[in-house]
Amino acid sequence: MTNTMIQVEKLKVKLNGMAILNEVSFSLGRGEILGLVGPNGAGKTTILKVITGLLRPEEGSVNILGKPSRYFSSRSLARKLGYLSQESKVHWPLRVERVVALGRTPYLMPWEDLRETDMKIIDSALRETDTYHLKGRRVDHLAGGEKALVMMARLLAGEPEMILADEPVQGLDPAHSLQVMELLRRIAESGKGVLVVLHDLALASRFCHRILLLRGGTIVASGRPPEVFSPEHLKTSYHIEAKYGNSDEFYVVPWRRI
Repeated sequence: MTNTMIQVEKLKVKLNGMAILNEVSFSLGRGEILGLVGPNGAGKTTILKVITGLLRPEEGSVNILGKPSRYFSSRSLARKLGYLSQESKVHWPLRVERVVALGRTPYLMPWEDLRETDMKIIDSALRETDTYHLKGRRVDHLAGGEKALVMMARLLAGEPEMILADEPVQGLDPAHSLQVMELLRRIAESGKGVLVVLHDLALASRFCHRILLLRGGTIVASGRPPEVFSPEHLKTSYHIEAKYGNSDEFYVVPWRRI
């Protein structure tokens, strides 16, 4: 069993003639959370879209579990990769269990009914995300944190080996933000790989095993959080100073603009 789940090599992406990514290379290992951080427009979301096949790079390659991503059909890739995009919202009056059931789509033929095994997997995803008690409720009636966890449950119902999450804590209160990040850590500890885009540097420094700091479509720094979130890197990339702590786990808190 290979430890490298995703290998990205020298990605170049242009949109409307503008360079969005330039020579971006990195890997995601089994059992780790890799955080993509950087200011707005750094290319973080673009990386996720290339990996999932939603965007074709001008140059470079993406390997999934040792094979070029182009070798996978959309259905087989959806079974390997779970993608939670910023646009993963549900506005229809669907009940929670029906939303989570959408995660089983890659395993069903068109119009095929859910099987008993699917129902068990859906219930397991609801329990793992602490949303089982929301069964029967309409998703458009839920609070923001509850919706975020339901979307995570939908992701887990697909039983992916790798999870790509684009700002999964955006707009959440501190309690739900921690709940989502704790869930992602448990997922990684179960042997899966997690690639997550974050703007919250405190959460990234605490929960991610490694960090990829991007600016202007290029990698500024990569490595463990203490190495990446140095005063110099935060100054040049974000124009901020931060305060640091290391009681049980390293963490960094943005403090002031400079």
